Amino acid sequence: MNSNPFYPIGIPGQPWGEDERKQWRASQPVKCRYAEDVVPRIEALADRFDMLTYGELDYAGETYALFALRNGPPDSALPTALVTGGVHGYETSGIMGALEFLEKRAADYAGKVNLLVAPCVSPWAYERVNRWNYDALDPNRNFEAGSAALECAALMALVAAQKGPYLLHIDLHETTDSDEAEFRPALAARDGESYEPDAVPDGFYLVDDKENPQPAFQQAIISAVEGVTHIAPPDDNNRIIGSPVVAHGVIEYPQVQYAMCGAMTDARFKTTTEVYPDSARATPQQCNNAQVAAVCAALDFALAHA
Repeated sequence: MNSNPFYPIGIPGQPWGEDERKQWRASQPVKCRYAEDVVPRIEALADRFDMLTYGELDYAGETYALFALRNGPPDSALPTALVTGGVHGYETSGIMGALEFLEKRAADYAGKVNLLVAPCVSPWAYERVNRWNYDALDPNRNFEAGSAALECAALMALVAAQKGPYLLHIDLHETTDSDEAEFRPALAARDGESYEPDAVPDGFYLVDDKENPQPAFQQAIISAVEGVTHIAPPDDNNRIIGSPVVAHGVIEYPQVQYAMCGAMTDARFKTTTEVYPDSARATPQQCNNAQVAAVCAALDFALAHA
């Protein structure tokens, strides 16, 4: 019998085995459809961008083609920028923001930069509004050699195959109330650890690369997004999600150490956006707009300082 007050699967203090992973999978119903919501918008862009199929997931007979879009054949005279969304499938504005950037703003950068955009890295998780993939792995902790996360391995192969060097990588994410209601308790249960509740920040913030901080770059993005939605304040300990605030709306993670998506390239300019869609002060469209504003500000700054 499970006595974990925070999560109903597993035995407190014991990491999950395959039985618990199966139980977890069975508790994840399909809530939306990648083939209906995302793929048609990607296909509609094929007349303006090179559409790349960089892999296919097959999870117990459920298959998902993985797509990226490129603004034409790479030009060796131009820098390369990578935009990723949906690494965590439940973080909707990351996916929709990447698509809206392609639809509305990417043309502004023609002839200036080689763009590579992967709008929905984790389609299985997108359909189940979940953070993890089919194997209960967090993709944003599995971007490393020999990754067990198929989504990560496929994207890393795509990125490595594109001509570089990369100047910029912006990875589009959200922090949601479900992080505390579901995903952090699930993580503690999966790993047989204790769950310590934390506060969910109300507003947008950025995660810089602690191993290669770029404070001016981060602040340029914050300034642009501040015109779209509010920036998360620090808590009483001057922290956001447990990390010290190093500047207005900015924290740092060691991206290579944590095997985050940003670890895929050695781009000088890297950031992870975090939109807060559950705020009473933000609409879904504002969240999408914030992601687009962040991408454009990141590109503008990186190109100006290349």
